[in-house]
Amino acid sequence: MRRRSLLLAAVPAGLVTLAGCGDDKSDSSKSASPSPSVSSAPPPKIVDGPLPGITAGKEFGEKPTVAKGSGDPSKFLAVRTVIAGSGRTVAENDFIRADYLGQIWDSGKVFDNSYDRKRPLVMQLARGSLIDGWLYALQGRKTGSRLEISVPPDLGYGKGGNAQAGIKGTDTLVFVIDLIEAFNSKSSAKGTPVPQDDAALPKVGTNTDGSVPKVTIPKTDPPKKLVSEYVLEGDGPELKADQAVLCQFQGLVWDGGKTFQRTYGSGRLSQFSLEQMKEAVKGLAQGLTGKKVGSRVLLVIPPELGYGDNPPSGGPVKKGSTLVFTVDILAAM
Repeated sequence: MRRRSLLLAAVPAGLVTLAGCGDDKSDSSKSASPSPSVSSAPPPKIVDGPLPGITAGKEFGEKPTVAKGSGDPSKFLAVRTVIAGSGRTVAENDFIRADYLGQIWDSGKVFDNSYDRKRPLVMQLARGSLIDGWLYALQGRKTGSRLEISVPPDLGYGKGGNAQAGIKGTDTLVFVIDLIEAFNSKSSAKGTPVPQDDAALPKVGTNTDGSVPKVTIPKTDPPKKLVSEYVLEGDGPELKADQAVLCQFQGLVWDGGKTFQRTYGSGRLSQFSLEQMKEAVKGLAQGLTGKKVGSRVLLVIPPELGYGDNPPSGGPVKKGSTLVFTVDILAAM
């Protein structure tokens, strides 16, 4: 099972999952983190320091080594731009993909880092999704930036601390954060268009502006086997079966072409585990496994790999329906 970051709440706000899929329960109970403290107070004061030095791993994307804190930390949120990026500016409620290392000011003890896992963290920059120190420190920063921050207890885990990580309620936390990418509800795949030459398969739009890709379903019988084809082929890593995916998607019924669920244009993104998806829409999990991040994928899913005889109630999906999905793979976790 993949290890959940200590920064995250149990379910990030603003996510949607496929009908009938339930919540993401792919993480082990031993690694599930408690919810961070949530503040409704005005934005905190942000200062420049003090902050301990980065002594090794000084380049963007390298695992840093950070000195122990010297003297008393600031009672305010301290933020320093170590490397200034030139990418997209991050806003509240965006999703970010970032590598990070966290340690305790007084002891210098590293309590968590993503570099060793070799899977950057993907999370929503939203209240209740992560500790407030990250929420306020990352807003307005550009992707490609490396930041160092110190987070006082009231903007971290509060008086209760985080026993799982060995964090006391009085501990100031130090983080180095490499801000890799950011996504919002207007994000879409940016891959290279792939010819769609098979007249027996749906044709999918190749727009990259975050709007709904047009899907034209042929007036023929659907294929009997699972179809998984690139519409836009990205250049990211291939999805593994034990990962979760952050995506835009739409689901349609082959007969009649009606949409039964989508994120495009909804103001939200979807995040789900491929392992869990095997229990809901098996063809979706099978068809996305091995596909590259940054791609738009067409999936045609026969009934036995879709909802079969147990379709979601109240919608156009019926018993025995063949399903058509377009999925923009934005990030993998």
